[in-house]
Amino acid sequence: MMAVLTMAARNLRRYARRTFLIVSLVAIGVTFVQVYIASSKSYKGLIISQITDSMLGHIQIHRKGYLTSIENVPLNLNLGARDVTRLRTILDGIPGVEAYSMRVRFGAMLSNYAETATIRVYAVLPEDEYRTVPLLAGRITKGEKALKPGMMIVPEILARGMKLRVGDPIVLVATNKDGSVNGKQFTVSGIVETAPGPGGRDGYVHMDDAVELLRMNGREISEVALRFRDFGGLTGYFNRLSGALAKEVDGAGRPTYEVHRWESLSPFSAIAKMVNLMTIFVEAMLICIVLISIMNAMIMSVYERTRETGTLAAIGTLPNTILAIFMAEGLLLGVAGVVMGNVVSLVIIQAIRLMKMTFAFGMKEGFILAPSMSIMDVLYVSGIVILVSMLGSVQPAWRASRLEPIKALRSV
Repeated sequence: MMAVLTMAARNLRRYARRTFLIVSLVAIGVTFVQVYIASSKSYKGLIISQITDSMLGHIQIHRKGYLTSIENVPLNLNLGARDVTRLRTILDGIPGVEAYSMRVRFGAMLSNYAETATIRVYAVLPEDEYRTVPLLAGRITKGEKALKPGMMIVPEILARGMKLRVGDPIVLVATNKDGSVNGKQFTVSGIVETAPGPGGRDGYVHMDDAVELLRMNGREISEVALRFRDFGGLTGYFNRLSGALAKEVDGAGRPTYEVHRWESLSPFSAIAKMVNLMTIFVEAMLICIVLISIMNAMIMSVYERTRETGTLAAIGTLPNTILAIFMAEGLLLGVAGVVMGNVVSLVIIQAIRLMKMTFAFGMKEGFILAPSMSIMDVLYVSGIVILVSMLGSVQPAWRASRLEPIKALRSV
């Protein structure tokens, strides 16, 4: 095998200019793909973290049928105290759950005694909420991050429109599930910046205030947001959680709960899917570049070395050995292109990180693109390129190994 590789390397050195051009073309393809994959993963990761770690959580649980009516924030589909207790028992028994937050969602009218606006409100237990969506605290740009009873965190866009400041008195008026109307006075304790997507303009109050305002019989909840330790294993967590909750049914035998991943709760999941689709297109383009480059190089090599190949066959070199020599040349071209491409990719990616390129997402600005090359990405792209390099050598190598010595030696 070493003899075949040595001969293949010697043949490539004989045509140094062509070898350099082919290796450079393969390296450019590898570089383009590696930089794109690293940048797109960083971009997608920032989008997902802003959605899941600021508002949604990784997975949410509701009463069956709640999600289809979520825009109306129906209070009659809340989970009762008994359901909440059972749900806590199930969640505490599932490994991998880092935190979860019980929430009540409701619509209300907000008044500053001069003007009124509609608002959707999250009633939460602040300690649980901040553990479940850790970026929420960083979105509070003014005032206190602590949320106490009688206090309200108001969305920035509403505070700007109504000229609200920290410490201002406001009133929330809401209708409970029985149709009666109640109001409660609050003090603005903080301003939360607007985030992209549904839920990015909601206000926050303490759970105890929601019980009083909505005249609940004990704590009811609209949804449970969950955060898991390993986001990469979300599919496994989702399947395990769905299986555990599927056993919970009401008196009529219907499922009590429904479980949803963040993708089904946010329209921005389409962006993540588009990024994945574009990655497939870029990888397909890389395959075409490598395949055409290697096949072109090997076909020209076979054509130019017809007499040389005939000589090898005439002195008794087996067809399989000739086949191996030409395929080894394709392999070495692919390996050289991979090494060069990965080195250049690493340099470009580090340069991007040092430049601290920023972009905006929705109304949020200042996201810093921080691409990185993982070992799995390097092995994945390198494996594809080397495999395609060998496949691109098969037809020319097969043709060379089947040349008849006499006809080959007569070739000019």
